[in-house]
Amino acid sequence: MTVDVEDFFHVSAFDSIIKPEDWDQYKPRVDANTRRLLDVFAKADVKSTFFVLGWVAELYPQLIKDIHAQGHEIASHGYAHRRAYQQTREELTADIIRSKTHLEDLIGEPVIGYRAPSFSIGYDNEWAFEVLAELKFKYSSSTYPVKHDLYGTPDWPRFAYQRPENIIEIPIPTLKLMGKQVPIGGGGYFRLYPYKMTRMLVNRYLNQEKQPYSFYFHPWEIDGEQPRLTNAPLKSRFRHYINLDKTEAKLERLLADFNWSTMKDVYGVA
Repeated sequence: MTVDVEDFFHVSAFDSIIKPEDWDQYKPRVDANTRRLLDVFAKADVKSTFFVLGWVAELYPQLIKDIHAQGHEIASHGYAHRRAYQQTREELTADIIRSKTHLEDLIGEPVIGYRAPSFSIGYDNEWAFEVLAELKFKYSSSTYPVKHDLYGTPDWPRFAYQRPENIIEIPIPTLKLMGKQVPIGGGGYFRLYPYKMTRMLVNRYLNQEKQPYSFYFHPWEIDGEQPRLTNAPLKSRFRHYINLDKTEAKLERLLADFNWSTMKDVYGVA
């Protein structure tokens, strides 16, 4: 179980209308929404990996300490939610160092996991894995082997594997159906699919592939009262706002129907 800790105005779908210099114009909702998730997890007795955006950690240090104190894993989501392939090596390194250093100062232990915003490590920036290895990360979950307009490495491995850079990459899960790789890892697809369909797909993945299944989503996905950005592109609005009011109840069912833990424990990278 994984959570990408970012706010509604950070998402890549809104890049065309919201720039980082505009973030202070919006009232953050991530602290309250993440604490709601902590309550949901506590009720279900589930531990999760929280990939925390450095920007959020600097604004809400106590939130990060509380997540850690409740037994969840703290991992890095970078600092400013810039896609990895939009940065030079030097820029990406600085972004990750700023996040990792601050998170480690807050929790008092090494941060060993990283997830690139929008799964943005791919064909043109494999050097990013070298950066992660140099910064002493043990694993990454930064690739999605599907075709998508923002990301995708459809011919890369579908399961956790050791990279030549000496780091483990844990791709977002896909299921092979009728010759195609269907995205089943969470996020907007979880909100779009009926819950019974999600449960069927996850069960089929577990039975067919005999591999651990990992799920991701964001705190804003349980927040049906967040502001509506009416000037965003239609496709972006559809992706972002569909079924927000149903996500928390679906998540509770998902937590009850399967056994969950942190990435470092499930994949043995502690």
